[in-house]
Amino acid sequence: MANLKEIRGRISSISSTMQITRAMKMVSAAKLKKAQDAIVMLRPYSEKLQEIIQNVNSSSDPDQVSIYAQKREVKRVLFIAVTSNRGLAGAFNSNVVKELNIQFQNKAQYEFEVLTIGKKAYDAVRKTRAVYSNESAVFDNLNFEAVSHLTEAAMSSFKEGKFDEVYVIYNKFINAATQEVTTEQVLPISMAEVDTTQPQVETDYIFEPNRAEILDNLIPKSIKTQVFKAVLDSVASEHGARMTAMHKATDNAQELKNDLVIFYNKARQAAITNEILEIVSGAEALKNS
Repeated sequence: MANLKEIRGRISSISSTMQITRAMKMVSAAKLKKAQDAIVMLRPYSEKLQEIIQNVNSSSDPDQVSIYAQKREVKRVLFIAVTSNRGLAGAFNSNVVKELNIQFQNKAQYEFEVLTIGKKAYDAVRKTRAVYSNESAVFDNLNFEAVSHLTEAAMSSFKEGKFDEVYVIYNKFINAATQEVTTEQVLPISMAEVDTTQPQVETDYIFEPNRAEILDNLIPKSIKTQVFKAVLDSVASEHGARMTAMHKATDNAQELKNDLVIFYNKARQAAITNEILEIVSGAEALKNS
């Protein structure tokens, strides 16, 4: 019976675990809707803003190109790694860390530092890599101003020549079940490529007050929006990944519970059969004595 008691305890423990994973799945599903709406609304604005800046900046006088678009010899690189502060989200965090390590290998000839957004990224790199800044607290009150603050720090470092390139690594939200690890170049901003083999469609812009002043205002906003979009993508991806992970965990726990219930019933049946045999054997022994 001690064995049956142990099995009952395991079944009870698994049932409690299932209640937790179901609750976590429901919480993530509720949060996912809000996060998904936020990134879906921001993407068109961010993409159109970058398109306008690329077109306007590429048609400017080369001597008047923004400091944030100027390319120089690469010696130092800053990576902005976006993960979450919590686990239990499948491979969500480990995929970003894995991509970060791949980038380290591909750019081994350069010096680099990491700006971490999310505790999991910070824990993964703090002992082996130079951490430029840990901004895990940004998730406590996530908004554009909070992300802008850390982006401004990276922009200032680029402007001062401390870094020659800045990249952001994050999980791009595709749908609730799919997240794609993405590495985007933040600085210097990319210029629109002019295809000389195709007929050119001229895009006319009316500048007020002037081109230089507009670019000076739009380019920093575009860079901040790009990083903010990456963070929102990561938040939506986190909830989707956690919802999927908790769904699988619940299914696996249910399968394990079913197997244990079957094993328990068989063991209980065997124990009852043994008791009956002992009683019958004792009765036969008394009858023959």
